[in-house]
Amino acid sequence: MREALPPGTVIDCYTIIKLIGSGGFSLIYLAEDEDTQDQVVIKEYLPKKLATRNKNDLRVSVVSEDQLNALNNGRKLFYQEAKTLASLKHPNIVNVRNFFLCYDTAYMVMDYEHGKNLGHYIKRRKGGLSTTFLKTVFPPILDALSLIHSKGQLHLDIKPYNIHLRPGGDPLLLDFGAAHHFATSRKRQSSQVVTPGFSPIEQYYASGYVGPWSDVYAIGATMRACIDGKSPQSAVERHAKDLVRPAAIAYKKRYPAYLLEVIDWAMELDPLLRPQNASNMLQALITETGHKPMTDGESSLDQLLRTMGDRT
Repeated sequence: MREALPPGTVIDCYTIIKLIGSGGFSLIYLAEDEDTQDQVVIKEYLPKKLATRNKNDLRVSVVSEDQLNALNNGRKLFYQEAKTLASLKHPNIVNVRNFFLCYDTAYMVMDYEHGKNLGHYIKRRKGGLSTTFLKTVFPPILDALSLIHSKGQLHLDIKPYNIHLRPGGDPLLLDFGAAHHFATSRKRQSSQVVTPGFSPIEQYYASGYVGPWSDVYAIGATMRACIDGKSPQSAVERHAKDLVRPAAIAYKKRYPAYLLEVIDWAMELDPLLRPQNASNMLQALITETGHKPMTDGESSLDQLLRTMGDRT
């Protein structure tokens, strides 16, 4: 158990109210802005395997000296996440108000938003979420991703638990801890965060070439989880033996064909067969054109012409 900041602690101009969450690398607090009296969320960098807190002065220190470089590098990346988020202004991306250093660690201050977590909502409802729900939540998230991709950034950790649902289903994309600029060559590829079921095959390997198409896979897998009520089979397992039945077949009597086709398209194991960025996937959703898989010997142009014929 990591020692959390006690209620009433003041950092910068924020008063800690209570601890509301935790992750492997951070603690999350509800706090109050002393200047505006707004409630805010504060994320503190405190990795459970690397750091500890001194109860007397609340300072964060390394567990063992041989982990000092790892702690310092992680703090640098955390600060970079805050800077990245602060530069991305979009109604469906969590808003970062401030970020600063204190108690020998880093903090990120975000708007507090009422609502519920998509991951918890899927678990409670056991899947089967409606077409209306899917079309309310995912186009705004894809629009936010389009902005992220246009800035040369990748999220690389999209999953139900990183999507917050405000009242009315208005979504908010959270947790950019894995975000970074996408590489222009494989030699510059950095190590990846992996979430089984939602990370594409290329995120599992150092030689994998991640890009906007990698976030697209995660969106497709998150949409599939909304329908199935559980995480999809992991990409590595699918590569060995794919047990994921195409949504266009499994749910053809319950959802529109175009919606299921887009999910299947986004979840293609081969990155080249997916929508190449969030804008491509968003366009297929909002125009309700879907995507028919190519048959043997069919070219992309042939497929386009066939799809147009199906719509007329």
